[in-house]
Amino acid sequence: MRPTLLEKFALGLSGLTALTIGACILLVPHAFYASYGITLGDDASLLSELRAPGAGLTGFGLLMLLGVRRSAVAPVSMAAALTVFITFPVGRLVGLAVDGMPSGSVIGALVVELIIAALCLAAFRRRLWQPAPCLSTAQPGR
Repeated sequence: MRPTLLEKFALGLSGLTALTIGACILLVPHAFYASYGITLGDDASLLSELRAPGAGLTGFGLLMLLGVRRSAVAPVSMAAALTVFITFPVGRLVGLAVDGMPSGSVIGALVVELIIAALCLAAFRRRLWQPAPCLSTAQPGR
């Protein structure tokens, strides 16, 4: 099934957002986190621990964008978009409950993530309730 215009828009927005944020964390973590009021320092272990999920987020963003261009990849791209943009807000809400109120910039990021999650849920809603295609390639015995 080919993606609808709304699905392509949701994949495009979520993909560009994930790609941009992931690439910034991967390539310029000091500047990225400074925009949230966070000073990182020069601890190589901390920077490595930040860059690794930044690379993962970049990869997910590319996968989401690939789904806009290739219909066969769209279901996987939609799953990636939903996973990223539902789990990030969940993680922030856990942090809010456990750690207290973060900076206004982090709350702003939470709001953006919730908006993208809502857009993805609305765009992909008809696919969420369809039965999954058979994943097995085995043929029944005759």
